[in-house]
Amino acid sequence: MPGLGEVTGDVAWSGNWFFLVGEHPWKLELKNIEQLTDVTWRIRQAVNAHGYPEVDHVELFGPAGSPTGDSRNFVLCPGKAYDRSPCGTGTSAKLACLAVAGKLAPGEEWVQESILGTVFTGRYEWLDQARGTVIPTITGTATVTLEATLLLDERDPFCWGIR
Repeated sequence: MPGLGEVTGDVAWSGNWFFLVGEHPWKLELKNIEQLTDVTWRIRQAVNAHGYPEVDHVELFGPAGSPTGDSRNFVLCPGKAYDRSPCGTGTSAKLACLAVAGKLAPGEEWVQESILGTVFTGRYEWLDQARGTVIPTITGTATVTLEATLLLDERDPFCWGIR
């Protein structure tokens, strides 16, 4: 990969197409956001140029920041935005990859930290082991940061969205 060297990872679907990279030289720290965004954007472009499914998320994994975590991640989302949470769909993709690789048993917990240190706990059960299909369960916390009132005008042809 131009300027990055060889990068390997797993492609997984969990509501979005992910390219998950576990082995890499980049430190997953908040101070490195610009570098991580640039690197993952270039990885995404390279993966998509090679005919894989249209990957829209790239996820880098590294050591957890806390002793109770299993891993820390940086998740590039569409539009060059990064996920502040550990990413529910990304954690689900990670669980599927761990399951297929035999690195996590059904029902065993995986604690995934985000680049900010927020945490999701995931586990899975097999839906179809032969096809590598799992049913993930993700738990974490959320905070209400805004309440809003929507005013809908029935005369607006797009009042209920574009259909």
